[in-house]
Amino acid sequence: MSWIIHKRKVWCVMKDSHKIYNTAVEATLEVIGGKWKPVILFHLTFGKKRNNELKRLIPAITQKMLSQQLRELQEEGVILRTSYNQVPPKVEYELTDYGWSLKEILHMMCRWGDSHLERKYGGRATILANTELGDKNDI
Repeated sequence: MSWIIHKRKVWCVMKDSHKIYNTAVEATLEVIGGKWKPVILFHLTFGKKRNNELKRLIPAITQKMLSQQLRELQEEGVILRTSYNQVPPKVEYELTDYGWSLKEILHMMCRWGDSHLERKYGGRATILANTELGDKNDI
């Protein structure tokens, strides 16, 4: 048994019981939060990608971080890693059915980012991997 004290409230929580979230947004961010996971997932909404393809699409990410983020997303059941038994080895990553449920959120985040950059910088901001998402109502 452990005690949680937060803002003058005390809860008694049994070990290995349930988790407590203030909002469901926290649960979402627990899976896709951080600097790189949403970007990786966004690129996967356009189809399967190999490790080198993702590295090329996200040049600022280190190989170590990319591998770690892919592993965590796989553990959450959001992406599927398929390894082909061939020489040289081939590994592909793709969204699972569960991962596809994030597509709308990810594309909406992209659109919001486009609008934000336009509002904040006018024409003075560049998006290197600007993928056409079509009309806002297409999702």
